[in-house]
Amino acid sequence: MRLRYPRTPHLPWSPGATSDDVRVSQLGRLHDCEVVVTEKLDGENTTLARDFTHARSLDSAHHSSRTHIKALQARIAHRIPPGWRICGENLFARHSVPYDALPAWFVAFNVWDDTDRCLDWDHTVRFCRNLGIPTAPVLYRGPFDPRQLRKLRVDTVTCEGFVVRTTAGFSRKDFPHHVAKWVRAGHVTDTSGVHWMLRSIVPNKRGPEAALWELRSGGRVDGTALQAALGVTEDLQDGSIEAVFARIPTHGRSGDSRLAAAAAVCTHHWTAHARLSRLTPLLGHHTARQATALAHFAPRIRLAMPDHTRRAGLTSLARSVDLGLLHGVAAALAEHQNDHEGAEQVAWSEAHAEEAGLLAAEPLAWLRQPLEATLAEPLEDQLWDGIVRAFGEGRLHSPEEALALLPTLRERASGAFVRLVVGPSGSGKSTFLASLSPEDRGKTISLDDLRAKRGDRSDQDHNQAVVAEATELLREGLRARRTLTWDATSLSALHRRHVLALADRYRAATHIDCLVVEDEVLHARNRNRRHAVPPSIVDEQLQQLAWPWAHEAHTILDRDSQGERLGRVRA
Repeated sequence: MRLRYPRTPHLPWSPGATSDDVRVSQLGRLHDCEVVVTEKLDGENTTLARDFTHARSLDSAHHSSRTHIKALQARIAHRIPPGWRICGENLFARHSVPYDALPAWFVAFNVWDDTDRCLDWDHTVRFCRNLGIPTAPVLYRGPFDPRQLRKLRVDTVTCEGFVVRTTAGFSRKDFPHHVAKWVRAGHVTDTSGVHWMLRSIVPNKRGPEAALWELRSGGRVDGTALQAALGVTEDLQDGSIEAVFARIPTHGRSGDSRLAAAAAVCTHHWTAHARLSRLTPLLGHHTARQATALAHFAPRIRLAMPDHTRRAGLTSLARSVDLGLLHGVAAALAEHQNDHEGAEQVAWSEAHAEEAGLLAAEPLAWLRQPLEATLAEPLEDQLWDGIVRAFGEGRLHSPEEALALLPTLRERASGAFVRLVVGPSGSGKSTFLASLSPEDRGKTISLDDLRAKRGDRSDQDHNQAVVAEATELLREGLRARRTLTWDATSLSALHRRHVLALADRYRAATHIDCLVVEDEVLHARNRNRRHAVPPSIVDEQLQQLAWPWAHEAHTILDRDSQGERLGRVRA
């Protein structure tokens, strides 16, 4: 259904309000509400739906500035639920405010479902991102406070104003009580005196980020622009990104999944540390982790594997990466590089994954969702790990069988807990561990401290004896069912395997915190450390680092340079 976008009332102190405008009548309704303040962009109010698109006027005619809107709607229409509407600004044509670095020519500010209810803000951002549509820049988020909002300063030359809305969703009839705007004085004034639609169109300019949003939305892949946006400066020796990406079946995948596949191809020559640390600020943690997983596992899918271990291996792998996308990336790279034997292995692996039902974007949802619905609560990580293992080994085939297995898994759990922290020297492991409560940290087993007791914490000559001593302390703690922290760099799966295997033997819950810190920050921190590590050693650690994947521990969380949570690794 086509519906005209509601009029947005002005805040009482909005200097751009005229006598014809509506002002907020009951500001008190916003008190005690969490609000988000977004930049008010100077474009044409536009609605996208599954079957149509229109400007504020429901009978808006064709205009050349709307051509790209029609192209965008054609690309994403099949992913918009019937009856839903996406409202935003068409920013192709310059109005009064010139833009020279837009993320896209269409930027959304809200989404309405088929009951004519505006989604909450977080749901709006997720929904639009999956379609490949950016949302308006956020200037403030927090409790509604007129004094705080009055302090907001925007450049009235480059910004039309801002919009305040509750983070919670609301119905159409309640729109005036949940949304308000502040607009600069004289915001509709134009020196030419001619309406923008009657002038020659001057397109606004998009910035480097636009290549990422274009790809998310299903648009054309521009390899040069994509590499520039991702910061890829190396000359890729194996041909154009466009040619490889064209071979990857991404239909039915989200915008971020499309972007992750392209980023994996662009950065397949980077180290794992560089890929995750550099892509996270650009793409967001989830997409950066997905790109890192695709680039890491694509070459391995091309290797021969005993058939009797494939189901268990692929089930384990599905916890860390989208297998449908992974096989597509691996096949595309193998074909592009004329690796015929590798392409055959990918096809054989894909056949096994399909037989096991593992090629969907969320392949184990059919198992987890009924379980959690029956339990009426989220499934504990350790229990879910046991269920996935049993499925991979062919010991269960239905939610009912999984439910029957739960009592046994609960009985086996010892109550012990082992935490590892992964990160090279200078990543902030000690600082992060110090921030934990004594209960969360438990007993710390530090390899550096054990070396220091022998005279020098940097002395690696007695490493075998130090690890043996630490292992015995770990074993004692596991027997006593304690909470334990293994304090070491734990850079590779081989380094971690010894600790995690012992924890598994004692049925302990395992958790890994990964500190994702960019190279420059690592080296700067290391120079200022009391026990500085030579820069060459840090570089060597970065080459060795292999991020842990979901099958290694019951829970894995990535954290930023301050120890704040980025997100969990897919499980």
